[in-house]
Amino acid sequence: MTSTSPTRTSPTSPARPLAALAALLLGLLALGASAAEAYDEPSTADPVGVWPLRPEPEVVVDFDPPTSPYGAGHRGVDLAGSSGQWVVSALPGTVTYAAPLAGRGVVVVAHGTTRTTYQPVTATVSVGDQVGAGDRIGRLALPGSHCAPRACLHWGWVEGETYLDPLRLVGAGPVRLLPLWRDLPLDSPGPMTTPDVLPSLPLSGWRPVLAAGAD
Repeated sequence: MTSTSPTRTSPTSPARPLAALAALLLGLLALGASAAEAYDEPSTADPVGVWPLRPEPEVVVDFDPPTSPYGAGHRGVDLAGSSGQWVVSALPGTVTYAAPLAGRGVVVVAHGTTRTTYQPVTATVSVGDQVGAGDRIGRLALPGSHCAPRACLHWGWVEGETYLDPLRLVGAGPVRLLPLWRDLPLDSPGPMTTPDVLPSLPLSGWRPVLAAGAD
């Protein structure tokens, strides 16, 4: 007669649920890190510039790019000023245009792959001049003002044929919300398999990161 030994059930190790939870958290972190790339701006940071009018001017009309090359929109920003006020270059670069165009004075300064535009301006610089950020390039004119009868500077920033928001150069562009997981540290202090490590994870109180830009 064959005897059957009773099956012995080993107690569940308390470390197993913790290890499973740790693996789940690591998987979620990896997924969040890869998804964050789709929401983030390009890695190239915006250059830091200065306001083309001093003191810091009021933004009368915001940037509103067109949806097509010939579509309606506002290809820059309008800054309140006064007739005869000095206009300065927002970034260091080379003057590539300084003359009237379509009845208004225009100055264009190239900065590598981008260029900034200023109008209506009575230029005090010439094509080929090197200017630094904050250097005077002309005086604000009234004829051709977008804010007539008030004087205002139309300030643009262009890369190739793409219009950019010039307020990004002075950190005044639109606020952009980043995903929640951007504030979660991806490098934990040690293996997350013990009760001593798991409570240190910021499982509550996560907050969205505010960043200014683009676009």
